[in-house]
Amino acid sequence: MSAHYAVIGNPVLHSKSPLIHALFAQETAQNIVYDRVEAALDGFAACVQQLQQNGMVGANVTVPFKAQAFALADTLTDRARQAGAVNTLKFTSVGIEGDNTDGIGLVTDIRQNLDFELTQKRILILGAGGAARGVIQPLLASQPGMLVIANRSEQRAYALKQQFQPYGIVEACRYSQLAGMQFDLIINATSASLSDQLPPLPQGCFAPNSLAYDMMYGKGDTPFLSFALRQGAARCADGLGMLVEQAAAAFYFWRRVHPATAPVIAALRAMA
Repeated sequence: MSAHYAVIGNPVLHSKSPLIHALFAQETAQNIVYDRVEAALDGFAACVQQLQQNGMVGANVTVPFKAQAFALADTLTDRARQAGAVNTLKFTSVGIEGDNTDGIGLVTDIRQNLDFELTQKRILILGAGGAARGVIQPLLASQPGMLVIANRSEQRAYALKQQFQPYGIVEACRYSQLAGMQFDLIINATSASLSDQLPPLPQGCFAPNSLAYDMMYGKGDTPFLSFALRQGAARCADGLGMLVEQAAAAFYFWRRVHPATAPVIAALRAMA
């Protein structure tokens, strides 16, 4: 019998998760079926209930349902609780377990795939929404020299600073307050790249040997990555590696098997 999983979102047709998990299953000899499920914007909980009744054993959750998945889960991993959002659900006989693998996916991609050490680095996160919230604690666990959250609304950035200050040194500011500061790693956690926009990042923020990382991915450089190259960033990366690494962490959460990610990343790059 195949174990059934799915990614739940709205929209969800574009998701690469079925392909990624099919490659993981093939590589690890796991007998699974993985589908896409588009839930109504006001029907996430009902959708999950129906999937459970149909015998599904787990699901990934993408926008806009991560906060609802957090509220729906009966138990939470520490990283899900810290993030305040859930992107992975496991359905068991005693309830729904919720996890968040976004942060560990980002950190693993940066450290292992890009060979960029985070300890004592100056890190800037652009944006203060759900994407930023999911990665702050794992980044702080890497013991950076400093971590700054910049956002159009300083109030939202400050709220994240307050939430995550127990885990490390966090600062918050508006974009304009970044003038004159330099960072070793700048992460674009905004959705600006989806509409070919550029966050209002001042010039001169990229330190020598810096890495620019856009959590979005697609064909070619995003406006943020193009800007970073013009500003002297030594390296640029999109979020495809993070996508695969967070999927691998979810796969382990469900199956207790670690898939190799490098072949899957290479396969997806070849398809782009």
